[in-house]
Amino acid sequence: MTTMTMAKALNAGLAHALADDDRVVLLGEDIGRLGGVFRVTDGLQARFGTHRVVDTPLSEAGIVGTAVGLAYRGFRPVVEIQFDGFVYPAFDQIVSQVAKLHYRSLGRVRMPLVIRIPFAGGIGAAEHHSESPEAYFAHTAGLRVVACSNPADAFTMIRQAVASDDPVVFLEPKRRYHAKGEVDETANLADARPMGVATVVAPGTDATLVAYGGLVTIARDAALAAAEEGVSIEVIDLRSLAPMDLGTVEASVRRTGRLVVTHEAGEQGGIGAELVARITESCFEFLEAAPVRVTGHDIPYPPARLERHHLPDLDRILDGVDRVLGRPNSLSGAEA
Repeated sequence: MTTMTMAKALNAGLAHALADDDRVVLLGEDIGRLGGVFRVTDGLQARFGTHRVVDTPLSEAGIVGTAVGLAYRGFRPVVEIQFDGFVYPAFDQIVSQVAKLHYRSLGRVRMPLVIRIPFAGGIGAAEHHSESPEAYFAHTAGLRVVACSNPADAFTMIRQAVASDDPVVFLEPKRRYHAKGEVDETANLADARPMGVATVVAPGTDATLVAYGGLVTIARDAALAAAEEGVSIEVIDLRSLAPMDLGTVEASVRRTGRLVVTHEAGEQGGIGAELVARITESCFEFLEAAPVRVTGHDIPYPPARLERHHLPDLDRILDGVDRVLGRPNSLSGAEA
């Protein structure tokens, strides 16, 4: 086991993918000589060459369009979108080409393409540098959408995404790039948990708390804080947003009878809305209370100084737990 940051774990995973398959090529703005804004690709161009790690012009539509052509020709391109808010110029390429070519060609064309996106907030960034666009892509048939939350998963999941024959939108919580954890670089990828399977990161009996990306750490903190008051929370890292691993969540809710879902994106039409609807349909007779969502607000992403009011934090998540348990709480009282 090696202790490393999430950024280093992603770097190591990409290095493995490049070394294992000559068809893997990385494309993005400043990913080569600079090593990327977050230094995720640091040193890879020097190691594998400019023909494998390519510095591109500042054109997201051009980057993804080029990757589509490469995938057509049998390569396995990995695209970096520098910041989440920069992905929108490439939106047409992603939803009209990347997501549909396999279906449109009756299965004759594969799109083994990974689109890496540093997403969500927590770093006090400038406008267009902190967004949560995951629901757009999860709504788009033909795309896999996954989000890592820790270095071990980052290392494994990026390799699994590159090896997948399906196009993968790979979301990296930028607030966790410097979080450290243990990574087993010698583990066999075939033995790893599939990237489409959720993980129970903390067992519990009183309520199920589902999170992904940067909020998984806060969800675990919420479980620890609740335990001090005698409340047992089961925390699930969803990991895959499309398709969702409903089986793991359903099994948990059947045990606990209560569900709280948290994410940084806005509430309306979000991942939480879909998960709550699915669980209500499949586990209605097991629910002891209406499911609760704890999300970002339905507003344009706020300026850095107001970010802390927008993002779900420990208090807001614990308030959601109190609500699903029917307990009096300070936040609801203050809002009333």
